[in-house]
Amino acid sequence: QVSLKESGGGLVQAGGSLRLSCAASRSTFSFNALGWYRQAPGNQRELVAKITTGAGAVYADFVKGRFTISRDSTNLYLQMNDLKPEDTGVYYCNADRWVGPVERPVKMDYWGEGTPVTVSS
Repeated sequence: QVSLKESGGGLVQAGGSLRLSCAASRSTFSFNALGWYRQAPGNQRELVAKITTGAGAVYADFVKGRFTISRDSTNLYLQMNDLKPEDTGVYYCNADRWVGPVERPVKMDYWGEGTPVTVSS
């Protein structure tokens, strides 16, 4: 069983910084990809940043130059700088991995429960 647990969210003023962490129950290098998503009230969940093994990191246009995704062996991080009120939302950690026989693998998708971020103007 895989679990993901986010932390680090909170209330911050515009222009401030937060660092989100996601603790994984197994090595982050055992996953095909890990990422951060966010969901603002009334909006759909959207990709913020993602690391895919062997392919590097990708960022949504609205966070480029402000957010940085990184990881160590058991945690995924999101450093968020120059926060804006529109960055407010619940931030979720996501990971996926291939399981099952080599000839017919199945991709499993995992989500944390989210950590809220509120940016005041």
